[in-house]
Amino acid sequence: MAETPAHDLTQLLQAWSEGDERALDKLMPLVYGELHRLAQRYMAHERPGHTLQTTALVNEAYLRLVDAGKVNFRNRAHFFAISAQLMRRILVEFARRHGSHKRGGEVQRVSLEESLVVYGERGADLVALDDALQALAALDARRSRVVELRFFGGLSVEETAEVLKVSPETVMHDWKLAKAWLLRAMSGEKRDDA
Repeated sequence: MAETPAHDLTQLLQAWSEGDERALDKLMPLVYGELHRLAQRYMAHERPGHTLQTTALVNEAYLRLVDAGKVNFRNRAHFFAISAQLMRRILVEFARRHGSHKRGGEVQRVSLEESLVVYGERGADLVALDDALQALAALDARRSRVVELRFFGGLSVEETAEVLKVSPETVMHDWKLAKAWLLRAMSGEKRDDA
């Protein structure tokens, strides 16, 4: 299937944001493949035998998108950024529930791909990463969003800059500093600066 031009997706996203349900019906077949690839990327880093399947993650994210009401999606990048954020939240909620059912039990793990080498070992704990990102967000919300959009959302530097309304140079600077901060945070070093 040929890729739909970003302009067409943006028009459908804006129409849906304005309450046009037919736009959603047209939109979902166009974005489903990308949402599924995004979910596969997340699930590839989960523990073997994970009970949540890729399609279930996509469906849960879809339901939350629809239930969220009218979100003003600015463009394709913004839509996938929000979708990635929802998938991350779903997996973190699942990990927290799973961890609470077992005392000291295994929690879900996510590896930080080569594109974001924040932690020296593969299999960094998803809950610990989420906690570190929340701590970073308290100090510097934009840097936390850069990590979320680039790593979890798979957005390019340019797409991230567009979503955050900053320059690509600012994104690269924030990306570099956020990776260093997260490395310290996940290795147990105590630092207050972002």
